[in-house]
Amino acid sequence: MDLHAMDRYIKSLIKEAGHKIRNSFLSDISIESKSDANDLVTNIDKEIEQFFISRINRDFPGHRIFGEEGFGDDIEDQNGVIWLLDPIDGTMNFVHQKRNFAISLGIYDDGVGKLGYIYDVVNDDLYHGVQEGGAYYNDERLRPLGTTTIEESILAMNATWAVPNRHFDHSGTLKLIQDVRGIRSYGSAALELAYLASGRIDAYISMRLSPWDIAGGMVIAREVGAIATNFRGEPGNLLEQDTFLVANPSIHSRILKDYIHEK
Repeated sequence: MDLHAMDRYIKSLIKEAGHKIRNSFLSDISIESKSDANDLVTNIDKEIEQFFISRINRDFPGHRIFGEEGFGDDIEDQNGVIWLLDPIDGTMNFVHQKRNFAISLGIYDDGVGKLGYIYDVVNDDLYHGVQEGGAYYNDERLRPLGTTTIEESILAMNATWAVPNRHFDHSGTLKLIQDVRGIRSYGSAALELAYLASGRIDAYISMRLSPWDIAGGMVIAREVGAIATNFRGEPGNLLEQDTFLVANPSIHSRILKDYIHEK
């Protein structure tokens, strides 16, 4: 792939999609539930995914698309070039707040992240990363992450992961909450990955994320030195839902060892 040409193309495509989303604020939005009452999807999620797919199929007919709303391809392997897309990451925020959501997109070639994008639509902020080419906030190159400690860190995590559950021992999570400097929850995995890469937070934990939630952000985060794994220390899963931890490299292993204990 010509990464520079692809990068220019994708930035233009994302900005056009963002314009469509902002225009949707002036119209009625149709809201449905998916897996449960809090797992929302709107007609705008679907329309934006279909917009991306139509352009990708036209201009890159050999590429495959793995999208949240199911309009792309059935992906069972990582062969070839795959676009992993969440048209609106943070749909609940989109519905209720009209902010704190993002377009998330990762381009992978044989399972290797080549390009990653997170677009904060309302604030017109674009985070992007190029394999071995750095990570950027708009046109400003992001610096490699500095060292930190658990006690000095700000952690992003949904509050539901700190209550009793069947997946892991929540007492470890509660201890982590007590030990870190602060806890935040933004309601968008993509934005939380962007904030990690830009140094606004130091770690992000989730019990359950899908490939399109993390694909773009992992490319960006790795370009500044962050480590992204599941709770078993394995690379982020790009084929199915899994646990997820992305963190400053100076605290990643300690979080896994001292605070995350699966049942």
